[in-house]
Amino acid sequence: MARILVVDDEIGIRELLSEILYDEGHTVELAENAAQARAARLRARPDLVLLDIWMPDTDGVSLLKEWGAQGLLDMPVIMMSGHATVDTAVEATRIGAVDFLEKPITLQKLLKTIAAGLARPVITPALAAAARMPDRRNDQAQPLTTGPIPDLPAPVVDRNHSLLGSITLDQPLRDARDEFERIYFEYHLGRENHSMTRVSEKTGLERTHLYRKLKQLGIDSSRKRNAS
Repeated sequence: MARILVVDDEIGIRELLSEILYDEGHTVELAENAAQARAARLRARPDLVLLDIWMPDTDGVSLLKEWGAQGLLDMPVIMMSGHATVDTAVEATRIGAVDFLEKPITLQKLLKTIAAGLARPVITPALAAAARMPDRRNDQAQPLTTGPIPDLPAPVVDRNHSLLGSITLDQPLRDARDEFERIYFEYHLGRENHSMTRVSEKTGLERTHLYRKLKQLGIDSSRKRNAS
């Protein structure tokens, strides 16, 4: 699952997108303006950004240009707007946005666009320049090549088709993911002595969303309140 930054000055839009994305298993960070978006981007690069065009301080297109100029546009950015022109959408795409969503956003369109954005490789200006740069070792231009991709290690699966001996793989993906998340959060709760503040920092979830996620997974909330 992905870490997604949602940037929108409308609280209703932020909350709606947050609920949908959390239900899909993503980690979500929210920003209501460009200043908060900058801070979130510097703390940790998100896997994808949903960026509103019209905001009170700095509009989304200007923020997109700023990230591009600073070499920070190394994640897919999907622009959102309820009243942008076609020219604005085209300009945002030219600057570096991977797609554009028109409000009101349908659930199917949102999830489809996010999935496509996460699957799409991001070509940054620096990477594009490096690909065009000639190899000076032989005093002539050489194509940019890479070595063979190493084989990824296979997951540890026992004879009962259980991942790490605890998660059975013979079940629907959502159930397997819930089992993993339950183990994941119980691990961090134990490691951090049930301090919700430290668990929130470790997992990257806001406390409100952390409580909601633990409740959804059926992890005893009364124990966490007593231990926090």
